[in-house]
Amino acid sequence: MQNIKSRQSALLEIIEAETIFSQEELIEKMSQRGIKTTQATLSRDLKALNIRKFPGEGYKLSQNSHAASPSVVNGIIRVEISFPLAVIRTQEGYAAAVATYLDQHPTDSILGTLAGDDTVLLGLRQGYTPDQVLAALEKCMPGILGRATYPSDN
Repeated sequence: MQNIKSRQSALLEIIEAETIFSQEELIEKMSQRGIKTTQATLSRDLKALNIRKFPGEGYKLSQNSHAASPSVVNGIIRVEISFPLAVIRTQEGYAAAVATYLDQHPTDSILGTLAGDDTVLLGLRQGYTPDQVLAALEKCMPGILGRATYPSDN
């Protein structure tokens, strides 16, 4: 059984390397890489990664949307900032989608992400306040602000 991160990474590699016009084609390409997936799982992954089908172009990362899909944000349980790091706790299996989304939509205050199964670790740049980091996260992931905790030492 593949984990969500490796499955979604393979999916991103495939759509970046090839022009794919159907989900059946994507499932076949995934199978060629040894990754078995269902159409329902593939659809969830496409949505979580903000991959859309464009007429005449096939499946591509959507550059039109700056906000994460509700399914990605709904997987977030809690955000806590303790400089120079932030931790995003997610429901099991959601961390890779959250980290991938943040990596694809960089902000000035976030250096990068590291994802496990239910935790995303954010490296934060110096010179930003917790409120600025949370505002940047809220801009690309509306609703995340309501899941933030504020440690007293920030």
